[in-house]
Amino acid sequence: MPGFISSPVPTDGFAVRSTEPVPESGGSLRLTLLMSGSCLPVLGAVLLAPVLPKLQELFSTVPDADVLVPLILTIPALTLALVAPLAGVLIDRLGRRIPLVVATVLYALFGTAPLWLDSLGAIVASRALLGVAEAFVMTSCTTLIGDYYAGRARDRYLALQTVCATISATACFILGGAMATSDWRAPFQLYAVGLLLAPAMAAFLSKPGPGAPVDEALTVGRRSSSAGRLAGICLLSVFGGIVFYVVPAETAYLMNGLGIQSSALIGMVTAIASTATVSGSVIFASMIGRPERRLAAIFALCAAGFVLISLAHNVAILIFGTFLNCIGTGFLLPTLLTWAMSKLEYRNRGRGTGLWIASFFLGQFLCPPALLALKSATGHLTTAVGALGLASALVAAGLLPLLRKTSPQETLQA
Repeated sequence: MPGFISSPVPTDGFAVRSTEPVPESGGSLRLTLLMSGSCLPVLGAVLLAPVLPKLQELFSTVPDADVLVPLILTIPALTLALVAPLAGVLIDRLGRRIPLVVATVLYALFGTAPLWLDSLGAIVASRALLGVAEAFVMTSCTTLIGDYYAGRARDRYLALQTVCATISATACFILGGAMATSDWRAPFQLYAVGLLLAPAMAAFLSKPGPGAPVDEALTVGRRSSSAGRLAGICLLSVFGGIVFYVVPAETAYLMNGLGIQSSALIGMVTAIASTATVSGSVIFASMIGRPERRLAAIFALCAAGFVLISLAHNVAILIFGTFLNCIGTGFLLPTLLTWAMSKLEYRNRGRGTGLWIASFFLGQFLCPPALLALKSATGHLTTAVGALGLASALVAAGLLPLLRKTSPQETLQA
């Protein structure tokens, strides 16, 4: 990944100053807009989940409907993962605000398109275009958080981004199900929120100005290896995306395996898991020190949750396993993101953020097929989850010696 840390630096090994943007006034409204924008891709991920059975029935006579209907839910995440690196390159060249505003308007247009589309193929195509808009929205919002804030403030707000996304996911799942009771098209109306956010973003997201110091962690020694480390973080984030998405994607099937068919009970367990993810992110925001040093413990916590899930013979153990795992994933997402952001300067932050987002969303997209492959190999979903727990434990063990290798400057700053 050449060119990621390219600004001139002295050779004495000390931290330097650069043209990192300074935070400006009006932070509360700005932060609200950034968090709201960060929640927009959540609608693509969960809002339509309750509608899929109706769509499957509606388009049952369409060839390959059994493949195309699930794509309505999953293809935005795949498109987002594919386009996010390009989005990052463009926002580094064009600036953050204009691509964000344009993409938010397009998000509303593509998101509401199924309100008047009748063809299943056209609906799937509109959902793919929605993922393109989401890639620019997510990359721009996350990059702007990195532009406006530094150090512990940045860590807190990136954790808050996870909290907001998780809470909005739970709310959208409930709201989408309620709206779909009257008409399968109704949930698509919510995508129009982009038309409300876009003017506010244009008016109140000011261009960051130069002059603030770089993060203290950006020493010369770390600059020389940051590109390689970012590549490693992105690779680890693909696996992290798989780990993160297991409980949201598979809880219903796991409970069905225990003989539980009640939608209300499944919804309650999913809500408990979401609460655990929020709790992990909130705790993360209150902690100090270099967050990546905790990654081994985080993956070990996720592994323990997976093992409990795989051994669960009643719903109580399953709930405890999902709660333990989601506490870990609540730590995992902001840890990986803050670690990636710490390697980036203003001039390359869009590219780096786009690559990280692509990696994490690619992991989420790969989660169901990965579990399906493990299920095929092991014979049962719970055994597949246990195998993923073993893989998480191995990753945790592999991270221990890696994260102990720190430079004297990193030790002083930790």
